[in-house]
Amino acid sequence: MSRHIPGDRPRTTVRRRYVTAALLAGALSGIAACAPSTGGTTATGAGPGAEPSATPVIDTGFNLDKLIAAAKQEGGITVYDSTGDITKTAAAFTAKYGIKATGVKSKVGDTLEKMTRENQAGNVTIDATFYEDGPSLVGQLLAQKVVYTWIPGSLAQDIPAASQNPLQVLSKGNLWVYNPKLSPKGCPVQNIWDLADPAWKGKVAMQDPLSKPNIVEFFNQLKSGGDSQLRAAYQAKYGKDLPAGDSAAETWVKGLARNSPILTSSDDDAAAAVASPNQTKQRVALVSNAKFRDVQDKGYAMRVCTGMQPWAGYQYPKFAAVATKTKHPNAAKLFVYFMLTQAGVDTQMDTGGIPGNAKLKPGAFIPAGLTDWNKQLFVFDPAKLGSDFGNLQTMQDLWRLNHG
Repeated sequence: MSRHIPGDRPRTTVRRRYVTAALLAGALSGIAACAPSTGGTTATGAGPGAEPSATPVIDTGFNLDKLIAAAKQEGGITVYDSTGDITKTAAAFTAKYGIKATGVKSKVGDTLEKMTRENQAGNVTIDATFYEDGPSLVGQLLAQKVVYTWIPGSLAQDIPAASQNPLQVLSKGNLWVYNPKLSPKGCPVQNIWDLADPAWKGKVAMQDPLSKPNIVEFFNQLKSGGDSQLRAAYQAKYGKDLPAGDSAAETWVKGLARNSPILTSSDDDAAAAVASPNQTKQRVALVSNAKFRDVQDKGYAMRVCTGMQPWAGYQYPKFAAVATKTKHPNAAKLFVYFMLTQAGVDTQMDTGGIPGNAKLKPGAFIPAGLTDWNKQLFVFDPAKLGSDFGNLQTMQDLWRLNHG
């Protein structure tokens, strides 16, 4: 049975909204659709009105003044995001450009379903999305031409090539944290394999992976890109090598699932299970860096597990996409542009983060214990989003079979 701390909603599983891996190859053949541009061209030379392109629309003829003027003629827009910070982004956008923007917090699965239904019905109310589930973005929304990737040409050189397809506007962290009041000598977990060890059975809190897509993506990314580090950490803990024929990531996922983690429906509950002022049980939790707001707002005691091997958590990217059938294409593009500027991205980095535009400054706030985002955290490889999508069901099933 799933374990939930008091106040949790019942555990739910991700709806079977993902197509099978057998459909992936065909689906990915047309990753993005081209909506009217501001007069630019795509990386493959396609212009306004051209056939859908498999590459992002890079607006080489980008003119900000013309885009603003066109956007103001279209009216207000609605943008969905999985964080409540989107309301701050929308308010800042409205203040800067005089265009009404409404930001809506929505779980990625709900956004996926709503945007898909609206596209099929030809009645689009979500003009753009900031989206944290790369596999379903690539494997469904882009592949089915529900959305497309647009990049202003004036900023394309500032965005690393690996972050353009799809367009990454921000990266945040899911971090292993502990309560320094209960563990004053430092994090009681020093190795990722500790989380799968019987000594930590029932003492790890996290969102249910079956309802938090980027956790399953983390598992798949570990399998494709973290094997050597996981094996080294295993050897360091147990003094012996993991059998060569075993997948290190799958072995760890099985161990974690079998260790009866406390599964929650939100980061709020996972953070409370570790760091709330009245907490007396020594635990660790996997939570977003956004939860460090609670240190000041709620009196939580929380630090990142500094020195945890091989990583103290993982970076998860946030992507931007424009609805293919939006009635406000220029306003939607302007909103994406805004998020690629310092004024825009700062609205979502008060608890830290790394902008997708490499020329911008990272978030000034550093969660206690996190000193280097790139060295301490596992970093997703965007080239693996397609395979992550294809392997989603297999990894979910691995978790289901071993949990509870």
